[in-house]
Amino acid sequence: MTVPAGPAAPFGYDPQGRPYSDKSKIVAGILQLFLGTLGIGRFYAGSVGVGIAQLLTCGGFGIWALIDGIIYLVSNDRTDKEGRVLRG
Repeated sequence: MTVPAGPAAPFGYDPQGRPYSDKSKIVAGILQLFLGTLGIGRFYAGSVGVGIAQLLTCGGFGIWALIDGIIYLVSNDRTDKEGRVLRG
């Protein structure tokens, strides 16, 4: 399914027809791996509530932040706060 990019999706659409975000999953994953105890990767992706939870728990003592960072890097279904798929 090819959908032309327009003003609603300036970065195009994924193969399932979902619009791409202006945020990158690589940046979110790297931020989460290195600064995940502060929730920075989640704040970047727009998940403020989860970012605050990670900040208050030091990223689940680092374990939550590590797993979250890896999932950001390998998953193709992570979305931003507006429900758009993070770019690769």
